[in-house]
Amino acid sequence: MHTIAQILTNRVTIHDIARELNLTAATVSRALNNNPRISTETTQLVQDKADQLRYRRDKLASSLRSGQSHTIGVIIPSAQINFFGSVVHGIETTASENGYSIILYQSEEKTAIEKKAIDTFLSARVDGILASIAKETVNFSHYAELKKRNVPLVFFDRINDDIETPSVMIDDYKGAFIATEHLIKKGYKNIGHVSGPLHIKTFSARLNGYKEALRANGIDFDEAFVYQGDVSIESGKKAADYYLSLESPPDAAFAVEDFTALGLIKGLKEHKIKIPDEFGVVGFANESFDEHITPSLSSIDQQTVEMGKEAFNLLKSLIKTRNCNVMLDHNHIVLEPILLCRESSAGKK
Repeated sequence: MHTIAQILTNRVTIHDIARELNLTAATVSRALNNNPRISTETTQLVQDKADQLRYRRDKLASSLRSGQSHTIGVIIPSAQINFFGSVVHGIETTASENGYSIILYQSEEKTAIEKKAIDTFLSARVDGILASIAKETVNFSHYAELKKRNVPLVFFDRINDDIETPSVMIDDYKGAFIATEHLIKKGYKNIGHVSGPLHIKTFSARLNGYKEALRANGIDFDEAFVYQGDVSIESGKKAADYYLSLESPPDAAFAVEDFTALGLIKGLKEHKIKIPDEFGVVGFANESFDEHITPSLSSIDQQTVEMGKEAFNLLKSLIKTRNCNVMLDHNHIVLEPILLCRESSAGKK
């Protein structure tokens, strides 16, 4: 029989535990998996010995036997954006509660890195993938290939309608409508929109919501008031320069997300424009900095933690039914946007 000291110098297996307790390896395996065929006393004895010997399950071997790794891959565009960090918190919390681990990969908004993430996940034998699409991605063949290979896939926040797979997102159209109408009700008359890349459904929906809010309130849409941005602080600053170069500039703007809104505020300040007295601003995402800048930024909250939880639950359902005749491809969850009013849209004086 090996001594405990000898066992601890090598990787501990169920056979080591079995020898220590004079049990069969099959009994030890069942006890470690809480099999009801094994008595409570024996199960506790085995688990105590496993703890003493610092036994760790071989996840790869276990996944090969069961066909599941209980690991999922998560792709986010950027870890620097608090929105995605908050969604990941929701994913990870719910995954852990269900016995899953996550592998996190940030695409840095680049298609090539997005593809590399998928290759990494497949090599790690993940059970499924959660993804938010990079803004650079216009060809979605790598996601289509996942569907062909029957790999469970769920999109969150940024989705693509050409890939038939479940998704979770905020009602971007409604959120944009609410944000724009809020500026109108605060007395702003000429409202612009700093957009994002319009090939991404999230951003095109926000542009459409902005347009509809203008129409619903009897305001003519002016193409000159839409500045094509790229979801960055710099594009917000460029938008400020652009708006103030117009002969009749807007007196407010709905920015496609909060980093763009932050850049817009910085740019307006550089031009000595008073916010909100002379120009109102509303963003989208409710980033953590919104409350701490001057003026504080009004924004649309996207229920990020809830988005993460719902995304994982959809993926778990796909994983369970991947070999069944249950079709979940059209299961799309749309969350309600919430307007958070702060100083940047308090109204003109």
